[in-house]
Amino acid sequence: MTFALVLVCTVAACFALRNPLKRWPVPFYVLAVAVDVLFAAGLAFGMPRDVWAAFFLLVQKCTLPLALFVVVMYIGVLPRESRAFQWLKPVRAELSIVAWLLSLGHMAVYLESYLPRILAGGPFDGNVVAAFVLAVVLLALLVVLGVTSFNFAKKRMRAETWKKVQRLAYPFFMLVYVHLLLMLAPAALRGGIAAQMSVAVYSAVFLAYAALRLARAAWDRKAQAAA
Repeated sequence: MTFALVLVCTVAACFALRNPLKRWPVPFYVLAVAVDVLFAAGLAFGMPRDVWAAFFLLVQKCTLPLALFVVVMYIGVLPRESRAFQWLKPVRAELSIVAWLLSLGHMAVYLESYLPRILAGGPFDGNVVAAFVLAVVLLALLVVLGVTSFNFAKKRMRAETWKKVQRLAYPFFMLVYVHLLLMLAPAALRGGIAAQMSVAVYSAVFLAYAALRLARAAWDRKAQAAA
């Protein structure tokens, strides 16, 4: 339920901040980096409890970057004539870059935490090791997708190559869902109510997207054939 609330607030913020984000994207990128730096500082030196609670929820648990990625992906399956699509489509790249920058803080913390322990052969559940390996794959995809979202990279790539690279967003998004399930499944199977609710919310979001993506692809093929 926490992610559902963060997602609702994120959607509202995306609509409200659309114009300044399109006109002045760099300050938003700087703010995202600043959030990562403050998060790292909080880990190293501590910070007030209430402030850290916000950082823990939004950055360490990756709820804010994930919510932004959900918005970015859902923009692609909205009806082309809808007002939501027309409003948000021009800032889709900017939203993905902000999400990418914010997610780096989450990735750095967990890589730094789990990598030395795994390399040392520490005891881990199989699902934790699988989730970590999947996280490394996600990091590689994230770097490629994030860098190529910037205009300077797009301008230096052939249009067809850029489109092929950006299609990696689809496996990236669904692998995020698998990663979440691997991390939540043990607690959910043991009867943890919070974990079960999280699995239900994430499943609703990701499986609804998969259904809409298939429907969008079928509709696009139909429209192309008619044309």
